[in-house]
Amino acid sequence: MMEIPTPAELRATRTRLGLKQADVARMAGISQSMVARIEAGSVDPRVSTLTKIVDVLKAAEHSVITAADVMHAPVLSVSPSDPVSRAVEIMGRNGISQLPVVEGGVPVGCISESVIINAMEGGGLQMTHLHQVRDYMGPGFPTVPPTMPITTVVHILHHNHAVIVLENGRVQGVITKHDLISLVV
Repeated sequence: MMEIPTPAELRATRTRLGLKQADVARMAGISQSMVARIEAGSVDPRVSTLTKIVDVLKAAEHSVITAADVMHAPVLSVSPSDPVSRAVEIMGRNGISQLPVVEGGVPVGCISESVIINAMEGGGLQMTHLHQVRDYMGPGFPTVPPTMPITTVVHILHHNHAVIVLENGRVQGVITKHDLISLVV
């Protein structure tokens, strides 16, 4: 038994998936004006027409790129008790400027080259091996579930260097701006 969506639900699903009425019409083999009239509630469509639209939306739902599709794992990270020198070594070896700080699989903060350099300028890091990551870590990266559509991740990355993908509270992967650029390329 098919759940019959309301016109508002059809429109909301279509727009959430980033589809235009013309896209749905083309894929369902019906006219764009028919899709518009169905969404407006001004026509009572045949079950076969409604089924075509629902099938198109379901297929589009499954083809949406998610955070899980783009993330990379395992995530390079340090723990709060690691020496700062370990963070510096991992960043240098991998050509990255910041690292998530993870404790027991849970993100607790972030450490960056800029924070370490600021500490060095202030004379606070002559002996990096004596300092722990927790002494210099800042707030962590935003987190998203693996099912988050990549369009939402793009918006989050406008204001952040990376996004951590969490499932059941544990780190599964990371997405950086570089990962998104490589999607385009």
